[in-house]
Amino acid sequence: MIDRVRIYVKAGDGGNGIISFRREKFVPLGGPDGGDGGEGGNVCLVGDHSASTLVAFRYPKQFRAGNGVHGKGKNMHGRRGKALVLKVPLGTEVRRADSSDRDESVWIGEVLEHEEQLLVATGGRGGRGNARFATSTDQAPRIADSGEPGEEAWVRLDLKLIADVGIVGYPNAGKSTLLRAVSRATPKVADYPFTTLEPMLGVVEIGYDSFVLADIPGLIEGAHEGHGLGLDFLRHIERTRVLIHLVDGSAERPLADLGAIEIELVSYEPALMEKQRIIVVNKIDLPEVRARLPEIKKEFRGLGMPIFFISAATGEGVGELLGKTLELVSRAGEAPPAREDEEQFKVFRPPPQSSKRAPLRKPHDD
Repeated sequence: MIDRVRIYVKAGDGGNGIISFRREKFVPLGGPDGGDGGEGGNVCLVGDHSASTLVAFRYPKQFRAGNGVHGKGKNMHGRRGKALVLKVPLGTEVRRADSSDRDESVWIGEVLEHEEQLLVATGGRGGRGNARFATSTDQAPRIADSGEPGEEAWVRLDLKLIADVGIVGYPNAGKSTLLRAVSRATPKVADYPFTTLEPMLGVVEIGYDSFVLADIPGLIEGAHEGHGLGLDFLRHIERTRVLIHLVDGSAERPLADLGAIEIELVSYEPALMEKQRIIVVNKIDLPEVRARLPEIKKEFRGLGMPIFFISAATGEGVGELLGKTLELVSRAGEAPPAREDEEQFKVFRPPPQSSKRAPLRKPHDD
């Protein structure tokens, strides 16, 4: 998946103003009639819900808008340059990155909704023709403005998937199998680690409700430092509202695997620990996991988070997991309830004025 690219954008240059004088038969002293140049075209990004990657920007690295047309005589202004509109997937963050250093990039904005537009480079202003410079003391000016150059910059596009729920865990824990089981997504499934090399999205439907589930490729120790797939996919977790920690029940130390993933998440972004989380132990259909299930339940007891034991391959326990996930997603979208121990802010208002007016004072008789 292409989720980070660096491109060069160039807005159109403004057209030049022109020096011209009206010269027609029977029209003496026609005066200046040089028109203005047209403005250069802008470069905009627009959200497109049908796009899922930034692959369209992988090879063409330079994008230029149209230049403004020069002005002409008879006060004819030049045509504005054609704007350049680039379609990007929803969840694209945009930064100005004239240098390759990430810390020196400047935030421009982000595109989160379909057909939402974001201006990244403004076209140059068109030059003024000599008709603009005519005054009572200079009725035949021989000056005109040149068009201004359009903005140009190197821009970095970062794609962060917009999903309600993200599945995280060690490679080969069964994340892709779970996504296949609960949605129509078709991620690759195999018996070796790192079969998923790009995040996958699926829509989970429960009755009349639904939520978007993202399969985040397997994390390993040191992912926050760029090890393994590392930072390429940790960023996709930031937009989720609920995290599912999927643990391989057949692992030697499932609880230690959970702790290692927690460390990677908090090392990358401490705010991730504030999200709603669900712990899920997978592969309970295997005989060796079924035999040690009481021991695993005892180890995971007291973690303070919902815990589910499922088999993504057979569907055992998946229904209960989805029900709880939908509940947390709905709760995460609501405003936090007011604290009971918090005193209500008291507002003091003056009493309303009486509808009866005071009688007017009569003038004294002198």
